[in-house]
Amino acid sequence: MTGTVVRVKGIKRYFEPKTGRWYAYHRKSGRRLKAEFGTSEFFAELEAINAESKGLEARPGTLGALIESYRASAGFQSLKTRTKADYQKVLDYLRPLAPSPLVELTQGWVARLRDKTFAKKKRKFANYVLTVLSILFEHGIEQEMMASNPVSKVKRVRKPTDAPEANRPWMDFERDAVAAALPAHMALPVALMMYCGLDPQDALQLPRTAVSKGQLDTRRGKTGVPLWVPLPAPVIEALAAEPKHLTTTLTLCANSYGKPWTVSGFRASWRPIRQKLEEGGKVQPGLTLKGLRHTVATILREMGKDYATIAEMLGQKTEAMAKHYSRRADTSKKMAETVSDFDAEVNRRKTKTV
Repeated sequence: MTGTVVRVKGIKRYFEPKTGRWYAYHRKSGRRLKAEFGTSEFFAELEAINAESKGLEARPGTLGALIESYRASAGFQSLKTRTKADYQKVLDYLRPLAPSPLVELTQGWVARLRDKTFAKKKRKFANYVLTVLSILFEHGIEQEMMASNPVSKVKRVRKPTDAPEANRPWMDFERDAVAAALPAHMALPVALMMYCGLDPQDALQLPRTAVSKGQLDTRRGKTGVPLWVPLPAPVIEALAAEPKHLTTTLTLCANSYGKPWTVSGFRASWRPIRQKLEEGGKVQPGLTLKGLRHTVATILREMGKDYATIAEMLGQKTEAMAKHYSRRADTSKKMAETVSDFDAEVNRRKTKTV
């Protein structure tokens, strides 16, 4: 029996690899529908949004008009699906403020919005709201809807000084402990992160065709920068040890059921392994999969590689990010030299005194 194809006007659907789910957005309002596509609850929710949106066109000169203009622009339309979805979360958050006249959106207005958002949504989202607002206002300047960007002089919410370092590099003993504790179906993706510096999402979504004759040929998902990397020996070993029932998937890595991983699914499997190792004192707190990119950058810098080489290895567009990722190696080397010089100076003074 042939399945029925459901086509719904005014709806934009997209697949989110991070969650492994399909989502639907109402084109006119930009709102995401919560109900499962095609269900009676979905059509009821859609009808309610249509009724709410009917006749509610944004008034010229308001934040709502600016948002509509930006969502229809080439700049927004050319964004990757994942980035659009991230921006849309902020635009949804700003919807109650849509009637606000643009002339009233001052630096103080933005600062107060930042503080309220921080109180409700914490630091990361508050800063992301500032980022998206700044993009909106730059679009407004380009379209001659406003004269200046009120976000430009508003400070981001700073990270607390006592907050733990995010995505810190792994220590050598931690890499060894994790590698020994991983089940067979998790060894290959972690090896790709650990030795090739791939983002978790890139490693999990890597097509099987990306590896040929001991060479990795792909692009970094976030930047689109090409990556051509000879596979390190540990990755080749992980490929050779891959369970045979996992070698038929379109993606290079697969879960224990032989299905492609989702990022959320892999993290759910990784979490108890990390927690058990922490409890056993085999790794220190703060271990993250993303930290493996920092680990690769740190090791390369300790080897004396320049920032351009590190950026190329990690698929980064600028050397600035390579410097950020390897900052611990630079600090460690500088302090080692400083302490050595200090020790020599103290000993010299001691000898002189005697």
